[in-house]
Amino acid sequence: MADETSAPTLHALSIAEVDRPSSQLAKFGVDDPLHLDSGKSIAPWQIAYETYGELNADKSNAVLICHALTGDQYVASNNPVTGKPGWWERMVGPGRPIDTDKYFVLCANVLGGCLGTTGPASINPATGKAYAVSMPVVTIRDMVRAQAKLVDRFGIDTLFAVVGGSMGGMQVLQWAASYPERVFAAVPIATGARHSSQNIAFHEVGRQAIMADPDWCEGAYIAEDKRPLKGLAVARMAAHITYMSDSSLHQKFGRNLQDREDLTFGFDADFQIESYLRHQGMTFVDRFDANSYLYVTRAMDYFDLAAEFGSLPLAFTGTTTRFCVMSFTSDWLFPTSESRNIVKALNAAAANVSFVEVDSDRGHDAFLLDVPEMFSTIRGFITGAARARGIPAPGGAN
Repeated sequence: MADETSAPTLHALSIAEVDRPSSQLAKFGVDDPLHLDSGKSIAPWQIAYETYGELNADKSNAVLICHALTGDQYVASNNPVTGKPGWWERMVGPGRPIDTDKYFVLCANVLGGCLGTTGPASINPATGKAYAVSMPVVTIRDMVRAQAKLVDRFGIDTLFAVVGGSMGGMQVLQWAASYPERVFAAVPIATGARHSSQNIAFHEVGRQAIMADPDWCEGAYIAEDKRPLKGLAVARMAAHITYMSDSSLHQKFGRNLQDREDLTFGFDADFQIESYLRHQGMTFVDRFDANSYLYVTRAMDYFDLAAEFGSLPLAFTGTTTRFCVMSFTSDWLFPTSESRNIVKALNAAAANVSFVEVDSDRGHDAFLLDVPEMFSTIRGFITGAARARGIPAPGGAN
């Protein structure tokens, strides 16, 4: 039998990444607090990030990638916890639509996350224990504020492009609304300008599953050396259903049985879809913090650009940013109607905007998958924007 102590577990690796990530790290001291929408602030704090490619001499070729709900900074490199390839390696890399031979790509773990950026699993210097639910609730705008401070560290005045899908798309829209002079091009994918009541409802089911787990310990499970595995797994299972379409579920699983010829007339995983969801839930708990799930879903729920600015067109009034808005036909989590609302608001603000609805049966997760039309659209938009920006070839120092 192999020695079980010969290699660290995924959970041990995940805990190690909370405050001491394998990626690059920017630290901000007590003299540089992060002020939050809640009226509270965090200090000291830190943000973990990865970079790819080379920043050119005039720092005009920087592309910020914003990750989705359970994503991370490892957009085009192996995740140190799971060992799996970057979550968007089809999109970002040498010769890819976002070509790291031409552009300097920056991707940061969001505020409230659990892979190096300050979040509820991080140590609160005032107590020497994990923040848990004592950390102030954060918003999408707070996440973007943190990213802006990171961008400042690089001395980048204007980002060539900000790109992201789902919650990442929310960050893209927030960047364009909050810092229009700092975003030359924006690509919000499979997203909305606010979270719908249906989406809030799904998130609440997940949060309640976590908080109903007796091992959640009112959020203090790290101090109690426990983990709300079952609750977090159920939350992930419920969310994962929303990422797929009925068509993709039927094509992949149908009503096929799992490793059996007949129904068991019990409550084991008779169907392949049941086994798949249980696997998704149990693999998720080893790489993600339960309290982070509460915080990041709450940030999405609070997102509402129209409420922030008075109306959605007002969020983009006077913008010079170029936009490419993209949706997918089978995405019912962020349907095309959400993207059309964004486009209408951008048109009302006289913005430069293009819109593409991609025909796909893959559901919301299509933006993470091999969808040729998405790649060709983004490649074309990025290439055209670079030509308009007059971006020189890489060669300058960071």
